[in-house]
Amino acid sequence: MNQPPVFTAPVFYRDPVAALAQVQRLYQQGVEFLRTAMRDFVHGADISQHRVRACYPFVRLHTHSTQHSGGSRLSYGFVAGPGRYETTLTRPDLYGDYLLEQFRLLLANHGGELEIGISAHPIPIHFSFAEHDHVEGSLSAERRALMRDVFDLPDLTAMDDGIANGTHQPRPGEAQPLSLFTAPRVDYSLQRLRHYTGTAPEWFQNFVLFTNYQFYIDEFIKLGHAEMARPDSEYIAFVEPGNVVTRRSGLPPQPGDELGAPPPRLPQMPGYHLMRADRSGITMVNIGVGPANAKTITDHIAVLRPHAWLMIGHCAGLRSTQQLGDYVLAHAYVREDHVLDEDLPLWVPIPALAEIQLALEGAVADVTGVATQELKRIMRTGTVASTDNRNWELLPDNTPQRRFSQSRAVALDMESATIAANGFRFRVPYGTLLCVSDKPLHGEIKLPGMANHFYRERVDQHLRIGIRAVERLREGGSAQLHSRKLRSFAEVAFQ
Repeated sequence: MNQPPVFTAPVFYRDPVAALAQVQRLYQQGVEFLRTAMRDFVHGADISQHRVRACYPFVRLHTHSTQHSGGSRLSYGFVAGPGRYETTLTRPDLYGDYLLEQFRLLLANHGGELEIGISAHPIPIHFSFAEHDHVEGSLSAERRALMRDVFDLPDLTAMDDGIANGTHQPRPGEAQPLSLFTAPRVDYSLQRLRHYTGTAPEWFQNFVLFTNYQFYIDEFIKLGHAEMARPDSEYIAFVEPGNVVTRRSGLPPQPGDELGAPPPRLPQMPGYHLMRADRSGITMVNIGVGPANAKTITDHIAVLRPHAWLMIGHCAGLRSTQQLGDYVLAHAYVREDHVLDEDLPLWVPIPALAEIQLALEGAVADVTGVATQELKRIMRTGTVASTDNRNWELLPDNTPQRRFSQSRAVALDMESATIAANGFRFRVPYGTLLCVSDKPLHGEIKLPGMANHFYRERVDQHLRIGIRAVERLREGGSAQLHSRKLRSFAEVAFQ
C-alpha cells in the first residue's frame, strides 16, 4: 500500500505563477496517490482496511476592503466586498492559463496574498483516472462493490449549480465562493464531455458553434481538412470524435495523437475542434434536435469558460414575408422549452448582447456580399421562440400560434432559447443566427426533395457566416465579450 499524501500546510503567495505551481504540485500529488492505490486494488491488493483518500487543492483570498483597483469597466477578477473567499480547484494542467489569469487579477486588484492549501473535499476516484485509464472493466462485481468502502465515489450533493443560479447561501462561518463551479462539478462535466462529444476536454476551443443538423458538421469537416492541407493556415490541428487528430501540413504528430481512433458509432452530440495554438479556435457540436440536448451540452461546456457560444441552425419562419433561406438574427427569446424552468425563472429576461449581434450581422454582410443597409432583404432581426413540442402545429385551438404572435416571434426552433438562457446563467456570451428552412403556418413544409436542395444551397454559406462571426469576435479581443451585463449583484471573482 502506497503512503497517503503528506499533509501540506497552507502557503501564502504574492506571485500568481508560484501560486499556480503549488496548486499543480498538490493536485498531482493527490491523483498520483489515488492512481497507484487503484492499480493495487485492480491487481487484487487487500486494502479494505484502509480508507484511500486525497483531497482537492483550494485557493483562498482574504480581503478587508470594498475597494479594488480594477476600474469600473472590469467584469471579473475582483470580489464584491470584505470577507473570505475560496474555491476548490481541479485539473491545473488543463486550466493552467485560465487559473494564472484569475490569480493575477485577484492579486492586482486586491493586493495581499493568495492562500493555497488542501481542502477537505475528497477527489472521487473516478475523477483521478488518466485520460486512457479504463480500470473498472477489469474488476469483478464483488470488487466493484468494495470500491465504495475503500475509495471516495462521486457525490452529487457536492455538484449542484446553486452558485451559478444565484441561490447558494454560505453557512455561518463558511467562505464565499470564488468560482461558479467547485472542483467536483468541473470534474463531473469533463467526464460528461468525453461521453457526449466523443472527444477529450483538452481539445475544446474558446469559441463554440452549436448546430441542430449534421449537414453543418459535414461542411465543417470538409473545411477542417482543407485548413490542415494549408501549410500557412492559422489553425494547427483538426480533431474529430474518437480523438482522431489531423495536424496541419508541415507540423509533426504530437505524443498521444496515435491513440485516437474513429468510434464504431458517433456519440450522442459529436464534437469537432479546429484548433489554434492559443485555444481561440472553433469547436463545433451537433446537439441534435431538442432543448434537453441543448441544456445538457451547455451545462458541461460551461465549465471550460469559453469566450462565446453561437447557435447556427434551421428554424421555422413565422412571417409571410420571409423566404426559405432567409436568416434570422435573434434579439429576444420566448422560452417554451421547460428544461431550465427550475434553474432560471421565466421572469428572467435573456437580453441580446451587442458585441455578438454586431459580429453576426457583420458576418452576414461579409459572406453574402450584401451591403449592410440592404441586409433586411435576406435577414430578419426579431424574437425567436423555442419549444419542446416538435409537433406544436397539431395542438388544438391554435394556442401556440396565438402566443407566438403576441410575443412578436419571427422564427421558431427547439434549441436557441435554451442555449441563450444557459449562456446567461453561466455568464458565457451567446448569440443566435438561424436559417428559415420551412414556413409551416403558410403551407411551406419540409419535403424530402425540397429540403435536400435547400440544404445544399444554404448550409455552406451559413457555416461560413458562423466562422466569420467568430473571427470578428476574436479580432475584437475577448475582453469586450465578458461584459458586466451578465454579472449579478454579488458576483464570483473568476471569469
